[in-house]
Amino acid sequence: MKAIHRCVLFACLLLLSSCNQNQQVKDSQLTLMKTTNPSPIVTEKNKDKNQVKDIEQDVSAFPELYDVAVIKGKKDTLVVYKVKHLHRFRMKKIEKNINKMLEEKYPKDNFTISSDYKIFLEAVRLEERMKSPKFSHQRAEKRFNDIVKMTKDMK
Repeated sequence: MKAIHRCVLFACLLLLSSCNQNQQVKDSQLTLMKTTNPSPIVTEKNKDKNQVKDIEQDVSAFPELYDVAVIKGKKDTLVVYKVKHLHRFRMKKIEKNINKMLEEKYPKDNFTISSDYKIFLEAVRLEERMKSPKFSHQRAEKRFNDIVKMTKDMK
């Protein structure tokens, strides 16, 4: 009888631990439903993240936006954002204002700006992959360039 109790207890523990694994849902799976606030990413190994954080704060200050992702590569900086529902009819104007602000404040940087959900999702996925020690900075830069190219192809 004790063996059965131990088996049941072991099965319950196994079930609970597997539920815990599924509970740790990746941000990319929830990115379209809620605000994820991904941390700014730098694809280069020895670059300072302070400027990227400043860019994220500047863009997040726009009241029409509720989620911003910033990725800085070797040549480009990708800024992806989600617009609040009531402001979606002014998306072109919002993009123009963001672009103008970034160009004035950071004239030396080359920006690619997008409000597309697919691009936002790819940015969040890149951030998740970069947390893995197996994902090299070269692969991150290559994936970043693919996302920038995808952004330009959509326009």
